[in-house]
Amino acid sequence: MRTHTCNELHHSNIGETVTLIGWVNSNRDHGGVAFIDLRDREGMTQVVFRPEENAKAAELAKSLRSEDMIQVSGKVEERPEIDGNSTVNPDMATGSIEISASELVIVNKSEVLPFQLDKELSNEDLRMKYRYLDLRRARMTRNLRLRHRITQSTRNFLDADGYCEIETPILSKSTPEGARDFLVPSRMHPNHFYALPQAPQQYKQLLMCGGIEKYFQIARCFRDEDLRADRQPEFTQIDIESSFVTPDDMHGLIEGLLGKVFKDALGVEIPASFDRMTYVDAMNTYGSDKPDRRFEYHLTELSEELKDCEFRVFSGAIANGGVVKAINAKGFAGATQGQIEKLTQTAIEAGSKGLAYIQARDVDRSTWRSPFVKRMTDEEVEALREKLNIEPGDLILFGAGEWESVCEVLGRIRLECANLQNLLEGNEELNFLWVTEFPLLGFDEEENKWNAVHHPFTRPIPEDVDQLIAATKAELDDESQRYAGLRAQAYDVVLNGYELGGGSIRIHEAELQSAMFTALGVTEEEKESMFGHILEAFKFGAPPHGGIALGLDRLAMLICGESSIREVIAFPKNNRGMDIMSASPAAVDFKQLRELRIQSTVKDKPKA
Repeated sequence: MRTHTCNELHHSNIGETVTLIGWVNSNRDHGGVAFIDLRDREGMTQVVFRPEENAKAAELAKSLRSEDMIQVSGKVEERPEIDGNSTVNPDMATGSIEISASELVIVNKSEVLPFQLDKELSNEDLRMKYRYLDLRRARMTRNLRLRHRITQSTRNFLDADGYCEIETPILSKSTPEGARDFLVPSRMHPNHFYALPQAPQQYKQLLMCGGIEKYFQIARCFRDEDLRADRQPEFTQIDIESSFVTPDDMHGLIEGLLGKVFKDALGVEIPASFDRMTYVDAMNTYGSDKPDRRFEYHLTELSEELKDCEFRVFSGAIANGGVVKAINAKGFAGATQGQIEKLTQTAIEAGSKGLAYIQARDVDRSTWRSPFVKRMTDEEVEALREKLNIEPGDLILFGAGEWESVCEVLGRIRLECANLQNLLEGNEELNFLWVTEFPLLGFDEEENKWNAVHHPFTRPIPEDVDQLIAATKAELDDESQRYAGLRAQAYDVVLNGYELGGGSIRIHEAELQSAMFTALGVTEEEKESMFGHILEAFKFGAPPHGGIALGLDRLAMLICGESSIREVIAFPKNNRGMDIMSASPAAVDFKQLRELRIQSTVKDKPKA
């Protein structure tokens, strides 16, 4: 239906007769001559309808509106000069030529649009309702094509390294692996349910038991959890697993993969290897296990300097085994009251009771604005001045309490300071980092139980393997200390404050895996019913193995320069987990429920 796309014709095509098809992007009538910007996926071409060429087509062209689908034929001509002025449009790839139309076919008319496609729209629900129109915009087309390049680049790289792309089941089994499962009732097995996979974790490990050695999959995953800008109920992972690997092997693989992806998608070179930092160091320095290192504002420990401080918030926290830390937001002493309140609210939302601060307006401490500085001795102030490098114009922000909580609060404060000061505006740096040696287990005080920080199949570092097994058999008065300090052979790859992906070396022995389940409070009966298949598989010479999963949506979001993964997913759910376009989720017919032996407990609202 066309000889060329709308971004293909250039000066070299002048004199050719061509046929184009696409949407009317704009229509201008200049003294009886219609100028149409015709658009398809590739770009735009100007089409001119002159009465002397085809009076009927020229008259019909005047009636065209935005998004009418048309087919035109005509001759490629050089854009003319008018009154000595060039009409070449340097902002269009086809701006040196135009099509002098001789034929026009209206393929499909468009109704009045619910929104203009050439303008950004703040009403996201309206965009989602008419997503098929939203996708016509150049920004969205670019995003989806970049996402395609990412997946193609990934496949090519992993294939060249000997990896096999293998599909794993979507209808799986519900097991406690973190988030809530989506359940699918079975008609053939009443009162039994499949679960949609949160990740192909067990299947890819079983592939290693099957001798596949190198597996990958562009895998669909499902988690029934609350949404945010970079989270959807269904999402996509670049899922990778390999036998006979060390953490260094996986780091090298992913560094090479990301290098190819960024080169193929953006034409950008990234470092051949990334810095590495342990979880403890990342938390101590940046207050985050996915730190954004494009600006400073490091956390500084002040427990020794403030252990005898009259300000009881500090000294009391230290006396109770906690810590005091602070960050120096250089040059931000002029923060407004509204900005201080915003930082305080951020601290409260992160779990703090408030925010202690010093606005160091000048050298003399008497000019410092702070709710507590008068209760500090000269020696304590000088210690702060030296350790934090306090200069006139600095804003010092404090956290006091349990170590992890203080780190997390100040980590959030650190990012909010950068946001308020626009420190990252226009910053195009790509700062990659490996974070390693995460805690193996974390204690939930409310439930008085231990949970896996990554997932139940993560292997402890070699020095901690025997300690894990011994801890499952020990008798302790304080359950919260049973598995404290155990470290995992786990690793996350981070870019500019976002976790691109996480992985680990896996457990491959039945005894160690059983001990891990015991640590998580899984009974012997539950081990057999939920994990019997993988425990048995480990008894038949299962190889050492490890892997990683990269978030494809998040990777595409960052490569496209977007702030939400909804901008790189063709048909996403909104922030309430709904597809407004297709009105999903929706009620189903009673007959369907009866076939599944399911009875709804939700009563229909009475009709008015």
